Amino acid sequence: MTTADTNDLTMIRESIRKIAQEFDLNYWRQKGADKEYPWDFKNALAKGGWLGMFMPEQYGGMGLGLSEVGVVLDELGQRCGFNGNSVFQYYVFPPGPVVHHGSEEIKKEFLPKLASGEEMMCFGVSEPDNGVDTSRLKTFAKKDGKRYLVNGRKVWISNALNADRILLLTRTSPRNPERPYDGMTLFLTQLKGKKGVEINRIDKIMRNAVDSNEMVFENFEVFENEIIGEEGKGFRCLLDGLNPERIAVAFTAIGLGRGALDLTVQYAKDRVVFDRPIGKNQAVAHPLADSWIRLEAAELMAQKAARLFDEGKPCGPEANAAKFLGSEAGFEAADRAMQFHGGYSMATEYHVSRFWMEARHLKIAPISQQMVLNFISDKVLGLPKSY
Repeated sequence: MTTADTNDLTMIRESIRKIAQEFDLNYWRQKGADKEYPWDFKNALAKGGWLGMFMPEQYGGMGLGLSEVGVVLDELGQRCGFNGNSVFQYYVFPPGPVVHHGSEEIKKEFLPKLASGEEMMCFGVSEPDNGVDTSRLKTFAKKDGKRYLVNGRKVWISNALNADRILLLTRTSPRNPERPYDGMTLFLTQLKGKKGVEINRIDKIMRNAVDSNEMVFENFEVFENEIIGEEGKGFRCLLDGLNPERIAVAFTAIGLGRGALDLTVQYAKDRVVFDRPIGKNQAVAHPLADSWIRLEAAELMAQKAARLFDEGKPCGPEANAAKFLGSEAGFEAADRAMQFHGGYSMATEYHVSRFWMEARHLKIAPISQQMVLNFISDKVLGLPKSY
């Protein structure tokens, strides 16, 4: 992957901003209300080649790094909120295990279609009962000749209603307490129009332009040549995606915070109470200034983590710290936006409530703030593990 150049980052930001400005916040409010996937927005990103920016050039991508991706996530977070951000994000990180561990045949056949926007994928990992302990997943793929029959349930699977394929994590052997992460296998397989799976949309309070779903598999067929990596070693393939995902969430949360802050700064200039704009009051101005400072600081950590990743260096502590700081700063800015809009924060036309809900979500997913602190306590400080 390339290392980021300041001029390149500026060009990327300006290009993404130009696209995003064609789809204003009213567009996203309506798409969310209608629970309608924003195909025209996705197609605009595809036309510019942006969907493939994190994929290798030999498979139709741009071959750019996480530093460049972070600029896009930040900008889309500001201009479009989490709905627009998610459209782009699911073309960037779910393919990671395929890029690093897929067979050459799979990569040549699939990645160019993904990079061009011809196909869409979803990522089937989370289950109803295992929380953040992936080793306890129960979806099982039983060998039957050259095929496997999958039975089990997945939950919170985004894009499943429209996805052409699914990257599906299953067990292929029972959990061994001595080596709990062994025995899991990743499959990249056709989803659209395929028998053996039921997809049920989850009704959410936010990000409804991009669907989230429960999936039930009953004798769902997958095949040997669809395995990503090696049988029984699927979890190791996932690890390549964990740090990039946390860094991506940091940039996303920072973008959401900045979007909420921009709306609130303008409101504080325009809203007159007791014959003066409310932004003239230090009780309003100082918290907004504080949020700007915290968002800038969080971005520096996210940039550091992205740079380490792009250079192929260890970045676990930095990725987790970036996720923590970005989520905290993003939500605090959005929470202050709600406070300073007062009663108008409840009106959907002011948009800040969407930023608030979306930023709050990123304190939970893809990993909670508490689990980040557990990681730092254990892996960085060397304290005894608490669980």
